[in-house]
Order: sequence, then structure tokens, then C-alpha cells
Amino acid sequence: MRIALIHLRHAEVGGTERFMNRIAAHLAGLGHEVAIVCRRHGALPHPRVRFVVLHGLAVGGAWRAWRFAQDVEAHVREARYDLVFALGKTWTHDVIRSGGGCHQTYLDTADRHARGAWERATGWGALKNRVALDIEAKAYAPGAYRKVIAISDMVRRDLMARYAIPPERIELIYNGVDLERFHPRLRTTAGAEWRRRAGFAPDEIVILFLGSGFGRKGLEPLLAAFAGARARAKAHAPGTPGRPELRLAVVGRDGSQAHYETIAQQLKLGDRVRFLGETRAPEECYAGSDLYVLPTRYDAFAFTILEALASGLPVITTDRAGAAELLGPEHGEVLAAPGPPAGADARASSDEAAAEALAAALERWCERGRIEVAAPAARALAERYPFALTLARTTDVLMQAAAERAREQRG
Repeated sequence: MRIALIHLRHAEVGGTERFMNRIAAHLAGLGHEVAIVCRRHGALPHPRVRFVVLHGLAVGGAWRAWRFAQDVEAHVREARYDLVFALGKTWTHDVIRSGGGCHQTYLDTADRHARGAWERATGWGALKNRVALDIEAKAYAPGAYRKVIAISDMVRRDLMARYAIPPERIELIYNGVDLERFHPRLRTTAGAEWRRRAGFAPDEIVILFLGSGFGRKGLEPLLAAFAGARARAKAHAPGTPGRPELRLAVVGRDGSQAHYETIAQQLKLGDRVRFLGETRAPEECYAGSDLYVLPTRYDAFAFTILEALASGLPVITTDRAGAAELLGPEHGEVLAAPGPPAGADARASSDEAAAEALAAALERWCERGRIEVAAPAARALAERYPFALTLARTTDVLMQAAAERAREQRG
């Protein structure tokens, strides 16, 4: 079949982008003709995949998004694909995968924290958000799709509530993980080397925070919680010999990193927090750490949770990460994310409560014995979600939609 995968941006990094590359290569390997329709792209994920670049004139992020959606509609009308699979914000498709969840939910829970003070004060991004909402409404309108793929039950329920998607039209397919790339055996090799380069001692407990967009992913409450956990440990067991020191590794990219470094300084954390920048080898970071913490305000799934589990790390996260649905008490802890209160005072109180709860969780989990017990359970959980299973289930949904389309065309 001639299959089009639609996404404005093609790249080698990013959760949706990585999934797109994997499903494109998988479909091409099955013998299908696969085109990635995008505005810009990186390297081909498979020799039998081709790019179709739609680069209509547009200025600014909002107009780029709208123009790309328009260009996709025109291209699909002329190209005569057998199946169109959308992975982003467009409205022309047979199947659409909601990799980022509902945009309004993101705005309600995380947008304020993802933007700097200047952006919030000036209303920067309002037009782009309005366009995103309009595109999403068209994408999920009755008759706009044959199948919808949700990557977590949190997203599935949200989509059904907001857009009245019939239950038989929506499929829950969790993300998968590369079980060979992310593996506990790396702890004694690449993990140990990463730990040495980062300046962490072998007997320290290293807490890992990994991701771009520090505001949305909850770095600020984590810094406060980390300071609180260290204070709690000293107060409860002053002078306890042999108690391991805690370290926090912040891996990822954010334009406001200086702001978070200042917060760490104000909390007098010194070199106990290391800002290590972006990485192309996250498997080394997991392998060199002991506990993964993602206090996210909103993640439709969060690939990093599965990657951490596959690496043998217990996980602390919030109930606004879709992957939190997979966790049991033997794998880590799921905390309530801060609510979206209206006033500044209420927001501060909510954030303080969240930081306090996170500090208590860190204190519970930053024990070497508990981490060692949880490690094999974490790996066993991840092994239930290999990427191959995600690709196979996605392919099944695509083939069902293609068969339905073919029947309609014959009729």
C-alpha cells in the first residue's frame, strides 16, 4: 500500500519523532511504500521511505502550523494514498495518533509553567494555542477519522470526553521501549563511566531528572523537594555513619536553565545538583543513576518512564504522566500533581504541598536496599512493553482502517 505519515517536523529526537521513524521503518520493512509528509526533515529512517516536503510560505509558528495543515489537505487530495496516518496537528487522515494528548488539557495544567515570565506577561503564544485548538477540533470532528490511537488511558478518556469519540473508534496503545538499548547491564560499563564523568561517587545515590522543558516537567518543585529531602534525612538521622549522600543530575535542554540554576543556588544545594545539558545517549544517564524522578505537570505518556524502568530504575512521577498507569508500588510511586488553582497565592500553596509530598517520597526511596529490591521489578515491568509490540498493534489498527477505506471505495 501507499502510506503517508504526517507530521510537521521530522527529526531523530523527540517522542513522537522517534515513534514516527520506527513505524515508518517497520511499515517499509513489510513492503509498503511509505512517505513521511513534513515541513522539514532529518535523515531517512529506512532506504525505502521517502520524504514529501510541504513548505508553504508562512511567518510565525501559528501560521506555519495552519499552513502545513492546509498543504497536507491539498497534497492528500492529489496524491491518492491508500492510508493516511497523522501524528501531529493536522486534520486530513484515516488514523490519528494523539501523541501529545489534548491541547486544552495541556493549557489547563502545564502551559503557564512552560513559559517564562515575559511570555506570560505579554500573552506570547496565545495565537499559536488558538490555532492548535482549532486544528485539533477539526482533527477529531465526526467523520474526520476512521480510528484514533491514544497512548494512555488518561488521554483516551480525555479525548472521548472532549470530542465525543465513540469507544469503538479509539484504541489504547501504550508506547514501547527498546529493551536492548536500555538495559541494567550497562550499569557496570557505560553507566559507571557516565557517573565518573559527571563527578558522582560510586557510593552516592544519584537521582536523575531527564527531559527538555523544565517548567512543564516539574524541575522547580523537584529542586525544592530535593533540598527538603536532604534536610529531612539530616534531621531524622543526624550523624548517621555510612548514610549515602544524595545527588541530583539534571539532563536536558531549557532556555531558562539559568533560572533553575539560580533556584538551586538559593536553596544552597551547591554541587549536589549538576546541570549536565542535553544528551544523545540517555541510556548512559539511566545506567549511571539510581532513581528516576519526573514530577511532570502533563505528559500524555512520557517515554522516559519506560526507559528508566527498562534500565532497572524505580520511578517517582505524578498522576499527570500517562505512563504512571503502568506503575505499581513495587516499581516506584505516583504522586498527585499540583492542581491548576486560579490565584497566585493558591498556586504557591499547591506547589509547596506538591514539593513537600515529593520530598517525603524521595526520603522513602533514597535507600539503597529499597532501590535494589525495586530494580528487577522495574525491569520486568518494562519487558511487558517492547517497542515491537507497539509497532505490531499500531500496524493492526492501520490495516483495519485501510480495509475499511477500501470497502467504502468499492461500495
